[in-house]
Amino acid sequence: MSKICQITGKRAMVGNNVSHSKRRTKRTFEVNLFTKKFYYVEQDCWISLKISANGLRIINKKGLDAALNEAVAKGYCDWKTIKIVG
Repeated sequence: MSKICQITGKRAMVGNNVSHSKRRTKRTFEVNLFTKKFYYVEQDCWISLKISANGLRIINKKGLDAALNEAVAKGYCDWKTIKIVG
C-alpha cells in the first residue's frame, strides 16, 4: 500500500528544494504516517491502519467508528483495504 493516510487521505506533495543560489530541484514532502493497531468494538476485532498524526487526533476526537465511516464515505479507504489483525 502506498503512503496515504486511510483516515484523512493525506498523501505526499511535490515541491522544490531551493539552494542559496536559488537553484530549484524537485523534492517530495512526505506524510507523517504510522502503522497502528486499534480495537474495533463494533466488529469485536483488532484492525491495523496506516494513519497520519492528524488522523490519530481525529480518531481520538470522534472515535474510531465515526472516523472510519467518514473516511469510507469520502473515499479515502474502503472496508476491503482495512486489515484485520486477529
